[in-house]
Amino acid sequence: MIRLTGQLICQTMQQAETVAQHLPDHIRLSRAEVGCISFNVQPTDNPLVWQVDETFTDQAAFDLHQQRTRASAWWTATAAITREFKVLDV
Repeated sequence: MIRLTGQLICQTMQQAETVAQHLPDHIRLSRAEVGCISFNVQPTDNPLVWQVDETFTDQAAFDLHQQRTRASAWWTATAAITREFKVLDV
């Protein structure tokens, strides 16, 4: 399994609003992907920071998720937002 964990860190409230606006569709599409075991993005106590936890069956499924995401409205809208993630092969 491949697990990604970390944070999405906004610099402004406008970025946080962009995340909130695009997140429901991003979660829905990600959870529907073949090989997605879990996909959660939750706000933290800091309104500019979101906790991200993803689990995929294997590297191939994770790679397909990354490819789909890079071509999505989510990526276009949030590309400038800082991502601090660790990817683990568990």
